[in-house]
Amino acid sequence: MIEIEAEADLTDATVIAAFEGWNDAGEAASDAVSHLLVSWKATLLAGFDPEDYYDFQVNRPHVGFDSEGERELSWRTTSFWRCGDGPEGRDVVLVTGIEPNLRWRAFATEFLDYVCGIGATTLVTLGSLLADVPHTRPVPVNGISSDPALAEQHGLEPSRYTGPTGIVGVIQELAQGRGLAAMSYWAAVPHYVAQPPAPKATLALLGRVEDLLGTTVDLRGLPDEAKAWERGVDELAEDDSDIADYVRSLEDERDTADLPEASGDAIAREFERYLRRRGESS
Repeated sequence: MIEIEAEADLTDATVIAAFEGWNDAGEAASDAVSHLLVSWKATLLAGFDPEDYYDFQVNRPHVGFDSEGERELSWRTTSFWRCGDGPEGRDVVLVTGIEPNLRWRAFATEFLDYVCGIGATTLVTLGSLLADVPHTRPVPVNGISSDPALAEQHGLEPSRYTGPTGIVGVIQELAQGRGLAAMSYWAAVPHYVAQPPAPKATLALLGRVEDLLGTTVDLRGLPDEAKAWERGVDELAEDDSDIADYVRSLEDERDTADLPEASGDAIAREFERYLRRRGESS
């Protein structure tokens, strides 16, 4: 059951969702949505009753203190947030949470019932995965969609994956049957530095959100964090010759491949981002 905190009657809304867990290598995707939550001054709309979908021995409740210093018990769940300071003229809803442990079909159905009911027309899910990529190169981000027309419109790849999937994949497949424009962006995180955070991958995902919505995101200190992360991995490689050799081999593969990050379209996207930021700062 979804517990409503505030009523919402939105117009042509875009939903951007990420889930902690299997779909979230290095926590890059969930960190991207959390960043938007702060940057766009989001307020809580609704949340799932965690009793219905979560195993509390896996996702334990937290004990802490509230803003007045009183002890409180909080239950981790999936929540919906409305952006108060997002892209001009556009309603955006953010979804933060964790992959459910139970009743996935019911969870996905209730998720889609809610977003369709408040006026959403576009669903964007963010994910991150471990891959054989070097930390020294631009982070590959693949945009995919099962809708051929949508894939062509936004320069996405058709979804050809077969195999085990996470809740992101389940919701994506079911969303198309609801008439939602559903797409997903996945950032590749170097598997040899799998531990969170992965700010460089988070930054890459936010760049795709900017491109999709034609807006700019206040990145705050994230670019500096990404540079510091890369320097830290450089130092790790310097102390381990095996890792250093492996990174060089990955760099050679990337440099000789026909990477989207080196394409004319990618260069054009970067230039458009630069112009948007320059226009907002002037």
